[in-house]
Amino acid sequence: MKMKLIFSSICFVVIASCNNSSEDKGKKEDSMAMDKSHEAMNHSQPSGEVPSIPEIPEGAKVFFKNLKDNATISSPFTLQMGTDVMSIDSAGLVRPASGHHHLIIDGADSLAMGSIVPKDSVNIHFGNAQTEYELKLNPGKHKLTLQLADGLHRSYGGKLSASIIVTVK
Repeated sequence: MKMKLIFSSICFVVIASCNNSSEDKGKKEDSMAMDKSHEAMNHSQPSGEVPSIPEIPEGAKVFFKNLKDNATISSPFTLQMGTDVMSIDSAGLVRPASGHHHLIIDGADSLAMGSIVPKDSVNIHFGNAQTEYELKLNPGKHKLTLQLADGLHRSYGGKLSASIIVTVK
């Protein structure tokens, strides 16, 4: 009897661990593709030293180009991201007055200055200097935050972030 219980338990664990839905597989493949493109970027500086975060120039800001606060949108939606004064550049080298966008979905209004932007389902990285993104959201209200970060994904903090609320129909 004890052997049957142990055998049944092992079978259950094996079956449960092998049970992947096609939706989960698609998410894992998307995540792996993003990981590979992110890993392919050169995040090292020529000297091997980690540079300090560049200063934020006077008048610099980030904004949603084609969305206003409390807008109602359909999904998918082509999101356009903009900056004033700052240049949009690929992740990798840290350059003055330069960075790349991150989109925070239903998260914080900004990340602390110098903190590394996490890479997960809430924080979307645009390390290839993208300024447009095909946004897919479930119906309902969502908070969207643009967060600019330097070439090493270190947040420029609240000074270079912008948050809005959208309703997806």
